[in-house]
Amino acid sequence: MSIQIIKDKCTGCTLCVKVCPFGAITIVSKKAVINYDKCTLCGACVESCKFDAIDLKRDASKTPNLEEYKGIWVFAEQKKGVIQSVVFELLGKARELSDKLGAEVSCVLLGHNIKDKAQELICRGADNVYVVDTPELEHYLDEPYTRALVNIIRKYRPEIFLCGATFIGRSLISRVAVKLHTGLTADCTGLDIDPKEKFLMQTRPAFGGNIMATILSKNHRPQMATVRHKVFKESERDTARKGKIIEETVSKTLLTSRTKLLDIVEEVTSTINIAEADIIVSGGRGMKGPENFAILEELAKVLGGAVGSSRAAVDAGWMPYSHQVGQTGKTVCPKLYIACGISGQIQHLVGMQSSNIIIAINQDPHAPIFTVANYGIVGDVFQVVPLLTKKFKAALNR
Repeated sequence: MSIQIIKDKCTGCTLCVKVCPFGAITIVSKKAVINYDKCTLCGACVESCKFDAIDLKRDASKTPNLEEYKGIWVFAEQKKGVIQSVVFELLGKARELSDKLGAEVSCVLLGHNIKDKAQELICRGADNVYVVDTPELEHYLDEPYTRALVNIIRKYRPEIFLCGATFIGRSLISRVAVKLHTGLTADCTGLDIDPKEKFLMQTRPAFGGNIMATILSKNHRPQMATVRHKVFKESERDTARKGKIIEETVSKTLLTSRTKLLDIVEEVTSTINIAEADIIVSGGRGMKGPENFAILEELAKVLGGAVGSSRAAVDAGWMPYSHQVGQTGKTVCPKLYIACGISGQIQHLVGMQSSNIIIAINQDPHAPIFTVANYGIVGDVFQVVPLLTKKFKAALNR
């Protein structure tokens, strides 16, 4: 790799000086000058320059010095100042991986008025928390979040970077991986450390869930992976844990965005979020229409659970996408999962088969759902579900 200033294009605006995390650029005679002893070729200056006055050439045949990358990092996703529970799940797994690598576990927390949340991450297993607290990051927007995260990763060089496979995580981390010229394994269901080479072993379903593929990133860093919610157990909270909180600043020029957030409209639902539910009553094509989901909602209400659905029901417009369970929906791990009129295609099974107890109700005795069910009821859902609701009401006094 090599970098140089194109003098004819440089205006001496100082944008590159402000964003360089290593103080490698100065202005001399109204032109930018690079101190090559300090420059690490991170590329932050190239992205900030509005005049294309910095030329960075990368040699694809060269690989990074892997010895420079240390530690396991977790992206601490937050919404309205609330740390998402998938972060605690990733911290639990990160601590397991750290024991095998002998590495520290760190978190990156981006947002506004969120400094006080850093201690909770330490209690959950982080050794270090890197915090960027600024009004520009109050709400998630792709461009500023990507630039802020890339800037910090380039500065500290973690060996492994983990993120939840949420709407925000999927949008953000793919952009970060491209900027860092590294690989990304999405929707992992298993993470481990290769005992010999110490690479991150990233396992995910492939070919519609028919096989499990284990992927290694041998030549690029950081090794990046996203993990679905509820795949790993949350780390235990330990208020006695100690750690470092490092406040980072990112140049305002990196936090600009071509998009503007106008409003956030919360979905109004009478039942709880399926990703957090201990009990889920889910319906599929066998429900025959959107009006029939009312009997599932009644059963879920009696049990204190949530209503889910298969992709077929969502595609038919019977239920919102936010209720979809499966490979292209949400992965759930409730204590009790009741599948009503769901045949059990592999795409649905990968999203719910880790549930503690699965009850399947279907007219077809050969439906694939029965292969993963703990209890199966061969019958008409329109007769069975109301009877279950009646029995549970009586037993629970509701």
